[in-house]
Amino acid sequence: MKSKGRLSAVLHALLHMAHRGGPMTSDELAACLRTHAVVVRRTMAGLREAGFVVSERGHGGGWVLARDLASVTLLDVQMAVGDAGSAPAHGESPHADGCVIEQSVQRALAGSLREAEALLMKRLGEVTLADLSADFNRAMAAHAARHPSPEASHAA
Repeated sequence: MKSKGRLSAVLHALLHMAHRGGPMTSDELAACLRTHAVVVRRTMAGLREAGFVVSERGHGGGWVLARDLASVTLLDVQMAVGDAGSAPAHGESPHADGCVIEQSVQRALAGSLREAEALLMKRLGEVTLADLSADFNRAMAAHAARHPSPEASHAA
């Protein structure tokens, strides 16, 4: 999982877990995320430390959610996976190297970047996993309405 897509990938995994309704192995989650199970285990360990997931051992075991979806915000998840502060550092640029022009550019951008980051953090704190789950359920219902399965039409 690349750093920039880490929050998105973790949210993706948590929603798969929520909709499965039972344990998911690291291999199953890795297949959903198109990554390696070791990466999933490392990420899930951080989520376990934050109290969002637990692991069940043995046959039929795997990762399960430990908290209600409505109690977890996107900001909570971002903080748990260490994605906070992934926005560009203010006033820093790999190209600055003492260049006064680049320093002026960075000073001009710094306030706007701080404001944008504060707005992003506020919004992430307002959206819960339950909100994402509800959106997914609406999208799936709309998809099913547009593309009914052959079994559903025979049952009617």
